[in-house]
Amino acid sequence: MKSQAFPWQRVPPLLRRLFPAGRFRWRPRLSLGRYRVALALLGALVVLGALGYHLLEGMSALDALYMTVITLSTVGFGEVVPLSPPGRVFTIGLIILGVGAVAWAATSLAEVFFAEQLHHALWRYRMQHAIDRLSGHYIICGYGRMGQQIGLELQRRGLPFVVIDRDEGVLEALQASGVLHVQGDATLDRTLLAAGVQRAKGLATALTSDADNALVIISAKGLNPLLQVVARASSQEVEGKFLRAGADRVVTPYTIGGQRMALSLLQPAVNDFLTSVVFDAAKQTELGELVVQPHSPFAGRSLRQSRLREEWGAIVVAIKRADGELLLSPGADTVLKPGDQVIVVAEVKRLRALQAL
Repeated sequence: MKSQAFPWQRVPPLLRRLFPAGRFRWRPRLSLGRYRVALALLGALVVLGALGYHLLEGMSALDALYMTVITLSTVGFGEVVPLSPPGRVFTIGLIILGVGAVAWAATSLAEVFFAEQLHHALWRYRMQHAIDRLSGHYIICGYGRMGQQIGLELQRRGLPFVVIDRDEGVLEALQASGVLHVQGDATLDRTLLAAGVQRAKGLATALTSDADNALVIISAKGLNPLLQVVARASSQEVEGKFLRAGADRVVTPYTIGGQRMALSLLQPAVNDFLTSVVFDAAKQTELGELVVQPHSPFAGRSLRQSRLREEWGAIVVAIKRADGELLLSPGADTVLKPGDQVIVVAEVKRLRALQAL
């Protein structure tokens, strides 16, 4: 089977360094061509040997086949009949060719059974090594439709993440696309530890079962109390339980979906605005969040003094204070304090530069 070119543009930089471009090719399945050629050669030697003994020594078909088999296998049971000098020369040649063909067939057979497993084991080792070197990354538990959308958004922002899943089809797709992943049950501590939960910045659990999501929340928070955990809930009743279990945020897809549909029906212009700045994957302008650090040049300055709009083209929509107070459409004299979360609308490139500040 022809090797397929690996999609290097989709590989995280850390994993790309472990697999230099041009040196690694992903082979979905090992070709059986060599093994088939070896078997064909071995079969041809059996036919040639039986025909040779029949013509040179006058053996019957069964005796000639038996003599050929014991010669090729080198079991040494002895000659069926005493061989003539031409028969002995023929036997020597048959042994030399036969030992080589049998060894080649055995090697090819071992490669068919073990090479793909060894290849996969090496991939797993190198991928785990890449995960172990991550810090401040994100973890996605469950890579269904919701998990995939989370992954696409993280990829778009260039943020490192690790996926935890146990579905074979999902894992094959992740491996083919070069996404860092851990195979296993996300509710188990050992699986979360393998994904680097103690060094991670955030975790999103989007498993299909509420009970599994609750276990992930409890386990992840127990291993890393500072971890930001966002969980998917099937209902608003479950949402409260997840918050009590330790989740920082809870998302209820059906509730959010219903609200978006109602917004599209009643206020389509507002919905179009949200789509263009929040939900559009190809957006040029984005609704983003800036955290004012103590060393930030904006700390202690008013919005007017910060000149966010004049110099950066950033429109301040709201400010969330460190104590949880939310200021909507703050005035120009509002002073930015360390720990404030400033919600702005800006061009994507400018927003990334602001976040770096």
